[in-house]
Amino acid sequence: MESTTAEGAKAPAAARPSPLTLPVVLAGVVLVAMSISGTAVALPEIGRELNASGPALNWVVAGYNLAFAAMTLVAGSTADRVGRRRTFVVSALIFSAGFLATAVSPSIVLTDTARIVSGAGGAGIMAAGGALLASGYQGAARNRAFALMGTMAGVGIAVGPTLSGLLISATGWRGSFAVFTVIALLVALGGTRVRESRSAAGRTDWVGSVLFVAALALLMFALLEAPSLGWTDPAVVGTAGGGLVALIAFAAVQRRSASPVLDPALVANRGFLGWSLATLTTSIGFLGVLVFLPTYLQSAAGLTPAAAGAAMLLLTAPVLVMPMAAVTLVAKGVPARLLIVLALLLVAAGNLCLVTLGPRGTVVIAALPLLMIGVGMGMSFGITDGQAMSLVPADSVGMAAGFLNTLRGAAEAMVIAAFGAALLGFLTSRLGDSGQAAAVSSGRLTAADRGSELAAFTRAWHLTQLGIGVLCLVLSAVVVVLVAGRRPRRTA
Repeated sequence: MESTTAEGAKAPAAARPSPLTLPVVLAGVVLVAMSISGTAVALPEIGRELNASGPALNWVVAGYNLAFAAMTLVAGSTADRVGRRRTFVVSALIFSAGFLATAVSPSIVLTDTARIVSGAGGAGIMAAGGALLASGYQGAARNRAFALMGTMAGVGIAVGPTLSGLLISATGWRGSFAVFTVIALLVALGGTRVRESRSAAGRTDWVGSVLFVAALALLMFALLEAPSLGWTDPAVVGTAGGGLVALIAFAAVQRRSASPVLDPALVANRGFLGWSLATLTTSIGFLGVLVFLPTYLQSAAGLTPAAAGAAMLLLTAPVLVMPMAAVTLVAKGVPARLLIVLALLLVAAGNLCLVTLGPRGTVVIAALPLLMIGVGMGMSFGITDGQAMSLVPADSVGMAAGFLNTLRGAAEAMVIAAFGAALLGFLTSRLGDSGQAAAVSSGRLTAADRGSELAAFTRAWHLTQLGIGVLCLVLSAVVVVLVAGRRPRRTA
């Protein structure tokens, strides 16, 4: 059979996928998702052992997400050309090497570097994995495959904090990274048994790839380092300006490239852009809480790493079940646009409700907002990728999958940087000492000043959450405008 894209072009039917395609891709998705959510629980332990705080410690998570965001689009386009299976396997090996280096790292600088390597590998796993599913399945089978992908991402996010907390309590933070090393090697081995697929050959746009990676890296560096160096510091201003110039140059190069990393026609597709922006919005509302709440729970509420990880199930458990629930509702005739609007409102409202968080009754107060955010994120996981991918030509599925995951990764990296910068800025304003503020933001409160530090930490949390909630509301309104009247065409 042939499938029809949104442009009305006929795409040849894909060969029947290998029986291992779905399980291997889903295993890789779980691994990448667990590495995103679980690492946050390890930050206090990493900071204490390596004597790190502030931006240097935040780079353990933000560096991973930056590399993930920057490399996903490149990996997706590369997978279309050199082979989706090959890209998947190589990426899993890179992912494993980064985790091994993290486990044995003697300093925060090497830890941050190793996390960047892991993020690049995770980008390839997600982009090539999504492309393997999009090229191997059609119609309802494709929707189910992507719903399962969202479900397994939910599984990884759900068990990541809890499993990491247990591993840290039992073996230390290094042991948890060693476990991921072994699992990634097994995923790479399984990937070698998946059937290869690729689109028509084309030259790799190396100039565009370098410009895109440079733009995100420079902008992220400026955002992360500004709170400690100062927003007017020449290094911050220079890197931010360089990032903007690289981004503009990237856009110009893509318009002229015969084999662009990001086809301008893809971004010009209003429906695809709307669904892509929806996944960015839910990621913004989800990641700040996922990364920074465990530190607050441990420092303000006195929870152990294992207990903090267990408390995070209120946020992550709904992501385990909601993707399949959402795709089931769509299959029964419930409009996907209605579900995504509901998901966006839940994420925004949950973030706004977290402004009531305090050191007393912390888990009880946070329970309902966390459930709201988790349900909204899970619904988004279930429907956004399938809806967006149904709007692109068959030979661009790797690029489209890369773009979707780039937006997620960029949102994750940017919200971590912005959230951390906001917390540090508000704490510095309240405490009057940037060094003390950096320590408090990392969960290292002193016995002598615990009362004032905890009050400042709570106030900084409230103001930061308010900003995230308002941003999610604004972006949700834009999504509604973009997806209105834009129904994906069914594939045969």
